[in-house]
Amino acid sequence: MNDSPRAKEQPSQPGRRAAVASLASLAALAALPALAQFRVEVTGVGLTQLPIALVPLRGEAQSPQKIASIVQADLERSGQFRTIDGSAAALDETSRPDVSPWRQKGADSLAVGSITRLADGRYDVRFRLWDVVRGQDLGGQSYAVAQDDLRLAAHRIADFIYEKLTGDKGIFSTRIAYVTKTGNRYNLWVADADGENAQSALASPEPIISPAWSANGQQLAYVSFESRKPVVYVHSVASGQRRLIANFRGSNSAPAWSPDGRTLAVTLTRDGGSQLYTIDANGGEPRRLTQSGGIDTEPIYSSDGRSIYFVSDRGGAPQIYRMPASGGEPERVTFTGSYNISPALSADGRWLAYISRINGAFKLQVMELASGNVQSVTDTTADESPSFAPNGRLIVYSTRVGGREALMTTTLDGKIKAHLAGKGGDIREPDWGPFQR
Repeated sequence: MNDSPRAKEQPSQPGRRAAVASLASLAALAALPALAQFRVEVTGVGLTQLPIALVPLRGEAQSPQKIASIVQADLERSGQFRTIDGSAAALDETSRPDVSPWRQKGADSLAVGSITRLADGRYDVRFRLWDVVRGQDLGGQSYAVAQDDLRLAAHRIADFIYEKLTGDKGIFSTRIAYVTKTGNRYNLWVADADGENAQSALASPEPIISPAWSANGQQLAYVSFESRKPVVYVHSVASGQRRLIANFRGSNSAPAWSPDGRTLAVTLTRDGGSQLYTIDANGGEPRRLTQSGGIDTEPIYSSDGRSIYFVSDRGGAPQIYRMPASGGEPERVTFTGSYNISPALSADGRWLAYISRINGAFKLQVMELASGNVQSVTDTTADESPSFAPNGRLIVYSTRVGGREALMTTTLDGKIKAHLAGKGGDIREPDWGPFQR
C-alpha cells in the first residue's frame, strides 16, 4: 500500500489524508509556492445548460472588482449555465427591460444591476434578475459592503441566481481550504470557493496536511508536523487560536468531524497498527472503533452522523468500508477496482467520490451509493483529495496538469471542469467548507 500518487509522503498507509508522512520524505517534495490568486478556466459543455444574459453593472468600470465577470465565472463553473454577452446593453436594477431582443439572443433570463461608491467608502451593490421568457421580475438583492467584501457580494449574487433558476442552493459564497508550500514554509489557506481572496490561516516551517472543515464552518482540523511527528490540531478560523487534540505515541492523522461538531474521528497508531478512534473535539482520551489486523484510515462521517466510511486493506488491498459511527462490523462499499482510497460523501448521502488506481493511474470516481453504479469522471492520472461542494453538485480535487499540481472542480458527470491553477506552483489537499450559517 505504498504506491499511492504521493507514496513518498505516506509510505505506510493508503490515501493522502490517511498518510503519516516521514519528515525526510516530506522534505524531499518540490517547493510549492503559496499563491493566493487563481485563474479559472472552464472546459466542457453540459447538455442542459440554462442560457442567461449578464449585463455589466452600471458603474462597474469604476469598481475595483468586476462584479458581472465574477458572477459569470461562478455560474459557468457550476456547469448549469451558459452565459450570453450583454456588454452592449445599458441597464440597471431600476430598468424594465424589453425582453424581446434577449429572447432573440437565446437568453432565458437576464441579470442587471449597479454599483455605487458611498460617502463612507463602502460600495452599494444592487442587482435584479428577470425571466426573459415570461417577462417576470424574479427579484433582486442589495448590499452595502466594504471594498474587501465586493467579491463576496458577487458570489452572493451568483448564489441568488443559481437558487432562483435551479432550485438548489448556491455554493459560491462558501469557502475552501488548501495547503501550499514555498521554500521551507507551509501554509494553510482559506479562500473563496473559486480559489480567490485567499487568507493564510496558518504558516509553519513544518508540513501541514489533511485540513478538514467543521460542519459550522468556524473551525479547521488539520495535521501538523511541528512536533517532529504528525499531531492533530483544531484551529478557529476567525480568531486564529488553536488547540491540540491528538498527540499520542506514534502517529496521529486523518481528522474528520462529526456533523454535530462534538467529535473527531482520527487515525492513531498508539496501540500498534493504524486504527480508527473517536475523540472529543476538545481533546481527551480516544475511544477505539476498529480492531482489524490491517490498516484502517481516512474516516469520514455520513451527514446524518450514523455511519463512518473509511479505507482499509483488511481484505488484502485498500477498499472503502462503512460501519456504524459507534463502531461495529464494517461492510465493504467499493467493489470496482482493486485499489480505492480517499472517500468523500455528498451531504445528501447519495454520492460517494473516491480515488481509484486504474492501470497505474489515480483517477476520481463517483459512485451512486443506492445503485452501486460507478463513473470515472476525469482524464487525468494523478487525482487526489476529492471534496464535495455543500450542495453536492460539484467536487473539488487536486491533480497534476501540465507537470504541476492544481485544483480542479468537476460536475458529477465530469462534463464541466474548472481549472483553478496557481501561477507559479502546486496547490494540494482541498477541502470544501459548509454553507455559511
